[in-house]
Amino acid sequence: MRSRTYSRHRGELMKIGIIGAGHIGGNLTRRLTALGHDVSVANSRGPETLSALAEETGATAVPVSEVARGAEVIVVSVPLKNVPDLPAGVFDGAAEGFALIETGNYYPQQRDGRIAAIEDEGLTESRWTARQLGRPVVKAFNGTYAQHILDKPRPAGAPDRVALPIAGDDEGAKRAVRSLLDELGFDVVDAGGLDESWRQQPGTPVYGLAAGSAEVAAALAAASPERPAEFRG
Repeated sequence: MRSRTYSRHRGELMKIGIIGAGHIGGNLTRRLTALGHDVSVANSRGPETLSALAEETGATAVPVSEVARGAEVIVVSVPLKNVPDLPAGVFDGAAEGFALIETGNYYPQQRDGRIAAIEDEGLTESRWTARQLGRPVVKAFNGTYAQHILDKPRPAGAPDRVALPIAGDDEGAKRAVRSLLDELGFDVVDAGGLDESWRQQPGTPVYGLAAGSAEVAAALAAASPERPAEFRG
């Protein structure tokens, strides 16, 4: 039996868990609560450190161990180096068939240190993350400026509507994410499976691009699989 996450109608309210309350996680909390979704948010420092965000948005601040409870969509928005530190069983209690979004990027020189599986085995960042989490993921928001989550939403069909790339292997989860991004005010361009997600990693033409679907698709097509020197460990 599939969760209603995979067959939800546009505008249907959901329970959403967000792990990480930095720039991306915090602004997703703001937008998703504004749309009426039931949002739980957690970070590594404990719910008491999220009281201001909870008060501002109406989200529920919870320990990481509780953030997935009943969630139909879960967003992991933590530094890549911290993904293996998430507690075992962090997704226990989530709704059956939940969609898992990861927003991460690999910054070996700037933050994360060298990750051998990415550097030596050639894993995409999202494939590595999926292995750490033990779940299929959908890569989204990784090349989006956090402020754009608040400033760029437009109605469907608007000429200046921004498109965001997503990548993932689970077509049902991608449908759920596409629906959610549409509700947030963005078009979506499917970049392919996780092994193609290098097309939206740091240093690629689409990374940081705020443009429409045609330009985003062209930027994905123009990407090179060779990781730029500033993003190698």
